Order: sequence, then C-alpha cells, then structure tokens
Amino acid sequence: MSSFTDYKIFLCSRTTLSLYYLLLTYNNNLIFYTTMFFILFYRFATSKGYWTDLYVQYFVRQVGERKAPEINRGKSDCLNISPCWLMFAAAFNQMLYCFKCAVGYYGRVKGMNLLIDAFLKKTQCDCQVVNLGAGLDTTFWRLKDENIMPKKFFEVDFPMIVARKIHNIKTKPPLSKPLIETHSTDALLLDGHSLDSDRYCIIGADLRDLPTLEEKLKKFQINPELPTLFLSECVLVYMTPEQSSKLVHWVADAFPTAMFINYEQVNMNDRFGEIMIENLQRRQCNLAGVDLCQSLDSQKERFLSAGWESANALDMMTVYNMLPQEDVARIECLEFLDEKELLQQLLQHYCICWAVKDKLNLGLSQIGF
Repeated sequence: MSSFTDYKIFLCSRTTLSLYYLLLTYNNNLIFYTTMFFILFYRFATSKGYWTDLYVQYFVRQVGERKAPEINRGKSDCLNISPCWLMFAAAFNQMLYCFKCAVGYYGRVKGMNLLIDAFLKKTQCDCQVVNLGAGLDTTFWRLKDENIMPKKFFEVDFPMIVARKIHNIKTKPPLSKPLIETHSTDALLLDGHSLDSDRYCIIGADLRDLPTLEEKLKKFQINPELPTLFLSECVLVYMTPEQSSKLVHWVADAFPTAMFINYEQVNMNDRFGEIMIENLQRRQCNLAGVDLCQSLDSQKERFLSAGWESANALDMMTVYNMLPQEDVARIECLEFLDEKELLQQLLQHYCICWAVKDKLNLGLSQIGF
C-alpha cells in the first residue's frame, strides 16, 4: 500500500487502536502524525478548560466538532490530509483521551510557559527565542497578545510540518495579522518551507544537519550576541545521543548568553519506563535518544558535558506540585480522576531540564520554579 489513503477503514470501537498502530507503523509519516496527534490532544484539552489558547483552533479542528457535509465526505479544509486521519481523530476522541494525559499536558504547558516568561522578564525582552521542533506551537501568538515578545521568534521543524504551518498562517487572518502588524514592510519573505518577518520566522530544516540549520538561521538574521532562549519538547529523544549532544554543544559554542529548556522523558530505566519503551517499539516508534533519559542527572549531564555553565532538572510531578495550587485544584475538578497513582507514575517519567550560559551576567541561573 502506497499511502494512508489506500486504506478504507470504517470507524468502530474494535478498530480504533488498530488504526492508531497502523498510523505509527509508517515511518515516513510518523513525525507528521505525532505532531498532529499532539496538537489534536492540545486542542481537546483547551476545549475542556485546562488552559486557554485562542490560536490552536486555527491549526486543527476540534475533535467531535460538527463537520460540514464536505468534511464528512472526506474533504478537510483544516488538515488537508487523508480521510484515514479524520477517522483517527474521531477514534482519538472516543478512546485515547484520558484525564491523566490532560493533567500531564497541563503541567507541560504551564511549566514551559513559566520558564519562557521568566527568561523574557530577565532579559526585558531584549532577546531571541528559537523553538526547535516547534510543530504547530502557538507560543509566538500568546506572547504577542501578552505584549512580552522577544526581538525575534524563530521556529524550526521538518519541511513538511513547516509547509503545513505556513499554509495555516497564510489562510487564517488571526494568525497572519500579528505578523503583518509587527513587520516594517508590506510583504513577508516566504517560500514553501520558510517564512520571515521582522519578529517571527519559521524555517524548514533537519536538526541533525547542523551546517544547514546554522546557514538558514544566519540567512534570517539570527544574532548570536543577543541572549537567546532555545526550546525543545520531546524532540531530542528522537535523535541519537551523538546527534543531540552535537546540537546542544553547537548552541553553547555559538551563543555566549543563552538558555536551553528541554522537555522529555526521564527515569526510563525502571519498570514503568521499560514498559513505555516497549509499547512504543511495538508501534515502530523508537526513541533513539532514550539512553540520555535514564535520570535527571543524565539529562543535566548532556548539557554540562557540552559546555553549559549550569543545568537543572525536575520531574513533572515536582513541577506540577510547584505550580499555583489554586489553578491546579481548578483543573483537577474538571473531570473525574480515578487512578491518582498512575498519574503520579506518568508525571515522574517526564521532566523539564534547563541549562544556561550567561556571559552578559544577566542572572539567568536564577530562573527556575
């Protein structure tokens, strides 16, 4: 079978998980579908009220939302991919959504935003942000609304994902308007795999190809002398340890004042972690960089051995307990949580690690929870 469209699978409860496994089996599409899976879940969680995001609706239609007749016939103006994906989306809504995952995503979003905002405050927004493997992330638009934008916000991802995002930006005025408002000329510089404005730039590139990545960032006027925040969320784990180490080493060498925030798996050497890995491997989804996800210490050592001055790491259970507890209590009332122990295990197997270099002595090492 040459593509997902070759499959004529009708949705029923017995085929839901099989369809999910089928999607993950196709390595050429794995990263795209992983991106879409995340943004779909993200959209669903915002609709439940876990957090607010005014822009995710322009990247993916709400699961369960009533579709126009042409959508029901297999034509999608929001995803522009096969009918198989739409069935997967519905299946996701019916069987794969769970409260534990929503709480985990809540901790991830709130934890990352807390550190991002602290960096912007510390640098007084006289800085850059580079989101590595950004997917369909909406952080730029949030920062624009909150009036805490950096001098320039860069996003990097595989060309096929970047092309999807550029299409959404071009066709959705609420996404394009903030770019135009912050741009000094009438026209944005764009092609199929890049879009550049004064304050926002998205680049199609493979993070494993450092020479090309560096060339493209320079082409779009990244300034190594500015304090620069690098973000990655479940990105480095898909690279080999050698590849991710080269990436964080390059950042440390090229940007004398910088912070790197990495969200991904941790404690993968215990039984719960082993089961997570085995489940992914059965779906042909191999975590090439899992060896660096053995502990909080191994996460920190990745950065310290690459030339970063300091590194900190916390598992997501700890982060969750350090978030404003009034809001935590609010989201815990949204839906019934039946297995608190499983939630705790899940949160203990993800972490946020952040590392700094501070040539300008801005006090970046003071940033934390």
